[in-house]
Amino acid sequence: MVKIVVNGALGRMGGRVIACAADDPEIELVGAVDLMEHDGAPHVTKDLAAAVKRADVVIDFTSHIGVPATIDLVSNAGKALVVGTTGLTRDEQSAIEKAAASVPIVYAPNMSAGVNALFQLVGHVAKTLGVGYDVEIVEAHHNQKKDAPSGTAKKLAENIAAALGRDLADDGVYGRQGITGARRPSEIGIHAVRAGDIVGEHTVIFAGPGERIEITHRAHSRDTFARGALRAAKWLVGKPPKLYSMLDVLGLA
Repeated sequence: MVKIVVNGALGRMGGRVIACAADDPEIELVGAVDLMEHDGAPHVTKDLAAAVKRADVVIDFTSHIGVPATIDLVSNAGKALVVGTTGLTRDEQSAIEKAAASVPIVYAPNMSAGVNALFQLVGHVAKTLGVGYDVEIVEAHHNQKKDAPSGTAKKLAENIAAALGRDLADDGVYGRQGITGARRPSEIGIHAVRAGDIVGEHTVIFAGPGERIEITHRAHSRDTFARGALRAAKWLVGKPPKLYSMLDVLGLA
C-alpha cells in the first residue's frame, strides 16, 4: 500500500484525488490537508507537517503561492512529492528543481495520459510539417480557473516551439486585439476561454496552404487527472531523487 497525503483537499482536484483513492486498492489515504476553513469536513486538517510524517507521497493540488513552503516541508521530511498545481512562477519552478536533488518529485502541468501523449504528438506533427503552417492553440476551462493560459497550453506551445527551433518568448502571442497587422509566420498563438463548468479542452491547429490539421483533447471528468496523480504517486515510491514528468511515469520519456 502506498500511503498518500492530499494537500488541497477541499479544492476541485483534491476532492477528486481523495474520491479516486478510495477506489484504488493500492492506495491508503493517511491525510487530507487544506488551509481553507473546513466546517463540515472533520477529516480535513490544516497541519500539513503532522500529516506528512505518515505519508510515503504527498500529492499537491493547491495554489502556486503555497508551493515553496510545501516543497520545503516535504523535502525536509524526506518524502516523495507529486505536484499538480499550475500557474507556478519561474522562481517556484526553480524551487521544485532544487528540491528534486534530495527527494523524488513528479511535476506536470497535466496528469492525464491522453494529454501527455498529445505533448509528444504535437512536436512530431510540427517537425513533420515544418515551416509554412501557422500554429494556434485554443484552450477552454471553467470560469473559476485562476491562471491563463493553462499550464497545458504553455507546455504544448513549448514543445511545438522546440520542434520548430523557435523561441516561445519571442514568438508566443497570447490573444490578439486591435490592428495587429498581418500574422508573422513564426507566431505561435495561444488563446484562453473561460466559461461555465468546462473541465478542460485543448485544440492545436496547424493551418497551411489548402489544408488544416486540428488535434483536440477534451477532458470529460477531473477523474482523469486524479487517477494520473495517483498513478504518479505509486510509480514514484522507491525512485531516486530527481525531477520527473508524467512522460517518465507513462514510459514515454
